[in-house]
Amino acid sequence: QVQVEESGGGLVQAGESLRLSCKTSGTTFSTNVMAWYRQAPGKQREWVAQINGGGSTYYSNSAKGRFTISRDNAKRTAYLQIHSLKPEDTAVYYCQVQHWGQEYWGQGTQVTVSS
Repeated sequence: QVQVEESGGGLVQAGESLRLSCKTSGTTFSTNVMAWYRQAPGKQREWVAQINGGGSTYYSNSAKGRFTISRDNAKRTAYLQIHSLKPEDTAVYYCQVQHWGQEYWGQGTQVTVSS
């Protein structure tokens, strides 16, 4: 059974940094593509960043420069570091695991940025 659990969200002020974590179980993990998405109020879920098993990283245009995705295979955890947070970063952040052609999602972690 695949399980995906995000953590690290919260209420922060604009300009601060935050690191989100995504811990998984039930997969090979080291070969899985790990991705982060976010969904702001009233908007569709959007892709933010992803990292493949070899460590290559990809970012959306809106994430380039302030977001860093990484992974620790020993801890079976992926991370999303966000610097210089802006109010428009307010959203529920979701982790996605791609395992054997299937996509698995966590429940999300809320990030709220106050101005």
